[in-house]
Amino acid sequence: MGMKAIFSNRLYKHKIDPDFVMSMTHTLRVFNQAKHFRYQAEVRELRGSKAKSSVSIHQRLKQRYGLNDYYANSAVQEGRALLSAQKELKKVYIGNKKEQISAVKRKIKATKARLTTLQKIKGSFVKGTPMFNKTSREQQKGAFFVVTYKHSTRLFYCAYDFEHQYLDVNIKHLKSRLGQLNFKKDRYEKQLIQLTNKVTGVCFGSKKLARGRLTQKTYHANLERWQKDWEAARYGKMTISGRKDAKSGNFVFHYRPETHTLTFKAIDQCVIRLADVVFPYGQDHVNRAIQTQMNLKDKKKYGKPIGWSLEDHGDYYIVKCLIDVPATPYLNTSTSTGMVGVDLNVNHLAVANVNDIGQCVDAFTLPFNLEGKTSGQQTKIIEAEVIALVDYAVKHHKPLAIEKLDTTRSKVSRPYGNRKANRQMSQFAYQKMIQAIKSRAEKMGVAVYVVNPAYTSQIGKMKYMKRLGVSIHMAAAYVIARRAM
Repeated sequence: MGMKAIFSNRLYKHKIDPDFVMSMTHTLRVFNQAKHFRYQAEVRELRGSKAKSSVSIHQRLKQRYGLNDYYANSAVQEGRALLSAQKELKKVYIGNKKEQISAVKRKIKATKARLTTLQKIKGSFVKGTPMFNKTSREQQKGAFFVVTYKHSTRLFYCAYDFEHQYLDVNIKHLKSRLGQLNFKKDRYEKQLIQLTNKVTGVCFGSKKLARGRLTQKTYHANLERWQKDWEAARYGKMTISGRKDAKSGNFVFHYRPETHTLTFKAIDQCVIRLADVVFPYGQDHVNRAIQTQMNLKDKKKYGKPIGWSLEDHGDYYIVKCLIDVPATPYLNTSTSTGMVGVDLNVNHLAVANVNDIGQCVDAFTLPFNLEGKTSGQQTKIIEAEVIALVDYAVKHHKPLAIEKLDTTRSKVSRPYGNRKANRQMSQFAYQKMIQAIKSRAEKMGVAVYVVNPAYTSQIGKMKYMKRLGVSIHMAAAYVIARRAM
């Protein structure tokens, strides 16, 4: 399974010693300030605006913020992880920007072709011999001039009306649109150059909240509320990395499973004890990891680090234990009985049950509606259908097969396409579906195979849709299952 974060129960502040609360608030603020400084210092060095210091960043944090080795090391690692994440995001942004440039270029090409067609028709009217392309929507029917649309038709009774009320208006509109598209293309290309060459910074606390002070009405008359939310977003979380040679896997946090007590030394040297720290959805994993670490004799060779995270949620704290959870030994990876293929769609899961020789024995859909729902509601709706899906696989003793899609670029590659299709694409919660399926399947001991999605819908439509009497999505799920086998 790998690294997993296990959440604790809520630790309400009114039940904790006020001195402990004050010390924890101070620790969270100083730690995050150190993390921000570590990140910004390296960004300035990468930009060339500041020379590289001869003193290590670790020592600079210790001297500047009064941290010990363990807090300083965690702040350095947090900053390094943030830099790595920004590099990966930069690749995604560059790929998206290239897709946007390609889409604008395609639109410019189509607009130029349309403009050329209308200008040729206009030229023929100027010469007095109206001529039309056989494939264009504008045609001459006897003495009338007709413009055919998808759901309507425009009729002009004379050449003068058609030339000045239709051709001139549309030519002017297309020229204006062409200028706007060229402007947009130039802007995208400049943004691409900036993304490629510039080292981007990070707004700690989110840009949305930073702008919210001036853009959100709730903060206009209540500056103190914005200040409180801003500080909570910037200084509300701290993660301390573990060490495999520590007695309990961490030199700062120490957890006693028998008494459910969490102890750690704050930056101001105050020893904080938090009672009744339990983990409702993983207490056994936490206890096993800590007891195994404490019982090891050669910790440097066989030990495993245990990380801890402290989060301030206003009225209460949440503690997370970051441990390495081993994969379940009873995972069903056998395809000897067949496979259950799943095709992910914007409003349903298409499922196909395939036997051991590749025949479809059952096909159905699990519908849901995500339109107008919040992110949390979407997650719950998807999880409910995923539970039914995995239970079906468990009942038939078969693993699952899904396709690996890249929806990041596809969501920005067709800005001038069909509105309904674009809206559905933006609502396609692919990552939530994948995460829910893998999480539930691992919990129930079901293996998940990931296959190449190339041409699954086309193959299903051409070869199996009519033969099996199923929808195109069920046929695609059937192809996914066979491909996985």
